[in-house]
Amino acid sequence: MRIINHGTVAGKVSDVSGVGDALGVEYVSRVPRPPLDALIDDLYYLEGAPPYARLTLPPTLAALLIVNLGAPFRIRAGTDIETAEYADGCVITMPTRAYEFGYPVPTRSVGVHLKPWGLAPFLPMPAVELCDRPVTMEQAWGRAAATELRDRLATADAPQEMLTLLEEELIRRLYETAGLGLVRHTSRVIAAAGGAVSIGGLSVAAGVSSTHLARRFKELIGVTPKRLARTCRFTATVFAIDLAGPIDWGELAGDAGYFDQAHFGHECREFTGLTPTRYLAVRRRFLREHPGHAMDGWPLPAD
Repeated sequence: MRIINHGTVAGKVSDVSGVGDALGVEYVSRVPRPPLDALIDDLYYLEGAPPYARLTLPPTLAALLIVNLGAPFRIRAGTDIETAEYADGCVITMPTRAYEFGYPVPTRSVGVHLKPWGLAPFLPMPAVELCDRPVTMEQAWGRAAATELRDRLATADAPQEMLTLLEEELIRRLYETAGLGLVRHTSRVIAAAGGAVSIGGLSVAAGVSSTHLARRFKELIGVTPKRLARTCRFTATVFAIDLAGPIDWGELAGDAGYFDQAHFGHECREFTGLTPTRYLAVRRRFLREHPGHAMDGWPLPAD
């Protein structure tokens, strides 16, 4: 699981095809061609042994589609939701809480990192219905379509051929979505400001009511503009941390626009389930135990 940059936050992936192979993990990614590049950050192939059996994925500015080609994996979408098993893959809209992924060893999948609004043209239902509730590929696209796609991907000769097959399937499924331009533009304004925006000002600038804007966001992303802004600010803040040096949490919180250190601490616990100091320790653990790993970035060890 690698989370990538939407303009201000969350890891990195090259703008061209790339291959990462670290500690037994092969990671191949590439940016799709237009018009998918307006919806998708990258298509990827992942195979090998994950760095940890369980990984926590805090919320970020991303949606995710995974076509599983190996043994089933498990997802727990919050402490109040039971762990579920996914054999054919899953679809995840932009989350509001940390997810826990349990990976088989080895794992093998083909997937898509989408921009927050990127799933909407491929979903048969409003995104808000899937908020913090991952669904299987069968539930999203139907059993026949999900099985056919998995079979075609599994028999492909190489990762790049798999990515081409998945790209072609997404282009075939692409349909025009009402309100997409509004949501995409407003989301980019929020990201460019690092989440420090007036939500009322956004609706005025867009020429729509705040109610209309919130409704479109929930339909296409699954969350409100305010929630998107909060996620953007938090991810931008934690990725600005120098993991090698001492941290002045009060200064960090102030620079990011939080009321005070306590406010940032509350956001950190809500987004990650960890205090800021504990979050930092877990991030450093990953870097210490698996330097340069292909899955480094946003996922955290959960065991």
